[in-house]
Amino acid sequence: MFTRTELEVKSLRALRDLCLIQYGIQAIGNPADKASYINALLTFPVVACKQVSENRGLKSPIFSQVESLEAALEAMGTPTPEQSALLKVTMEGRKLEYPARYSQEKLFGLYRVKWHLDTALEILGML
Repeated sequence: MFTRTELEVKSLRALRDLCLIQYGIQAIGNPADKASYINALLTFPVVACKQVSENRGLKSPIFSQVESLEAALEAMGTPTPEQSALLKVTMEGRKLEYPARYSQEKLFGLYRVKWHLDTALEILGML
């Protein structure tokens, strides 16, 4: 991530901005001391990895929850040829006139949900 050498040449303000603004982490110790920010920047990756191994914070869903996602994906079905064509023209930026546009937007929203669910399940299968 970072080396102590590259961090030591930064100003207190730059270190504070890096911690608080860019990464959202707090100084370890006195916030008026550069070393407090340097220590935070050097240790946060180790702490984060330990939290993953301890199943704290962001964690994988349990099997039954993944099954629920799979069931939702299956329940959504697949687009008909006409719906597929409408999705293609929608992705080209073409819009229907109202009130049909409401259905077009709903279809596109459902398509996006299905695509994201499929992608999520694919990624979860890799973990």
